[in-house]
Parts: sequence; C-alpha cells; structure tokens
Amino acid sequence: MLTMKQKDTKTWVTFTFTPSEIADAVSVCGEWNEWKEEPMKKKKSGEFYITKVLKTGNCFQFGYKVNGNGWFTEEECSTVPSPFAGQNSLLKL
Repeated sequence: MLTMKQKDTKTWVTFTFTPSEIADAVSVCGEWNEWKEEPMKKKKSGEFYITKVLKTGNCFQFGYKVNGNGWFTEEECSTVPSPFAGQNSLLKL
C-alpha cells in the first residue's frame, strides 16, 4: 500500500508491505537511490513500512525484498519488466 502527501516539489511516500508469510526483514529497493536496500520498520501487525521524500514529477521503479531474497511488486502500481526476468513496480509522482 502507498500513501502520498505532496508539498511543492516534494512528495512524502509511505510504503507499507504485508508479506504473505512470516518475514523477519523487508527492504524497499528503488531507482531513487540506485537500488540500495532500505530496511523497513515492522509493526506489531506484521506490516512493514518506510517513508521516503521523493521529487515530484518523476517516475521510479522499485520493489520489496523479503528476507534478503524474495522480490515482490506493489499491488497499487503498474509493473514494468525488470532486466532480471521479473517485474518492477512503477511509481509515478
């Protein structure tokens, strides 16, 4: 799930991901930081979340990495082919 709040040229995007199975760690990886893994915080409910401040007017590919290896897309976003034979989510701001 994505929550967005725009102000001027910046958009605060909160990424929330609920793994389908028990997960110890979830990271978001995207074009905004050259695909560096950014660990998400875990809620008591089992959801993971992180808020990023991104530049409005851009598009970014991203995905969620679960337990260091599983790759998942965001259901609320369209997807585009990944160069690694999978799919990436496409975030349009």
